[in-house]
Amino acid sequence: MVDYATLIPVNLITGFLGSGKTTLLNRLLRSPRLAGTAVLVNEFGEVGLDHLLLETLDAETVILQSGCLCCTIRGDLAEAMRGLFSKRERGVVPAFDRLAIETTGLADPAPVVSTLIAEPVLRHHFRLGSIVATVDAVNGLAHLAEHPESVKQAAIADRLVVTKTDIADPRDTARLRVELERLNPSAPILDLAAHGIDPDAIMASDIYDPATKSVEVQRWLAAEALQAAATGHAHRHDPSRHARGISAFCITFERPLDWTAFGLWLTMLLHAHGQNVLRVKGLLDVLDAGSPIVIHGVQHVVHPPAHLDRWPSADRRSRLVLIVRNLDPAAIERSLAAFNRLANPIVQAA
Repeated sequence: MVDYATLIPVNLITGFLGSGKTTLLNRLLRSPRLAGTAVLVNEFGEVGLDHLLLETLDAETVILQSGCLCCTIRGDLAEAMRGLFSKRERGVVPAFDRLAIETTGLADPAPVVSTLIAEPVLRHHFRLGSIVATVDAVNGLAHLAEHPESVKQAAIADRLVVTKTDIADPRDTARLRVELERLNPSAPILDLAAHGIDPDAIMASDIYDPATKSVEVQRWLAAEALQAAATGHAHRHDPSRHARGISAFCITFERPLDWTAFGLWLTMLLHAHGQNVLRVKGLLDVLDAGSPIVIHGVQHVVHPPAHLDRWPSADRRSRLVLIVRNLDPAAIERSLAAFNRLANPIVQAA
């Protein structure tokens, strides 16, 4: 079996039209820490990399001044990824150690994630890293209100990068942050103008990197704790707190879980409602496992579990964070309780 941690991580950069994906990508690619990155984009002209070009390798591939590769996607994404990996193996291009894919502004990122798992060749060489969504502080609230694509991009992201705060009304920016926290409480919100660029925070950390996986899980738990403190546990699953039918919530288990029962439950949930289970993240105390297990999924796709060497805190309860669309969180809680024969799991709304 392939060691998932050794596969090439793939970062998705998504976001609605005009939200600043190109600006973010350009700034990231200037960092020496991402010099081993290959980038797939639809057209070079859209990304505006002319001032960064160093060498043209062929009709589709250039090397940038930072050492990154940039390739066009002229057809199917899977074909482009296979072709790029083949060039890497044959020494036609440098041996990149990370792949970034910029989606179009109207794209649903979920099919890209599915491609990584379902395509037989790709899944032996690539794995999902983090999903980064840019959100425009000037127009973001309108996009979230009017365009389901924008809502989904924000809901499934691991990182939310708010752009154009330097020209936006601070009140709009504050309202946007509140809305993003409701949609996706476990994703850190980064202000591009205020925080600048930290490639590690945006792209180079994920739960399958041995050096960062514990930190990633601690981020999830810290976000969940902040949401619990903010709500005072008073709001259980109030639909008025969620945008466009999307609910974010956390289920906490006081006793260890049976791994087989949990796996059956999750498989059945995704089989029946996978399109509406946007994200699932969990730190699980599993019977006889010996160490905590991290799970991580996007819609129908659940990635192989990752094991932590130790618990990130003294709290050893299992916690499962879900972001769902048009599903009843209480019904999900009841179904999982039935599978695991737990009498009263504690549920707190995010």
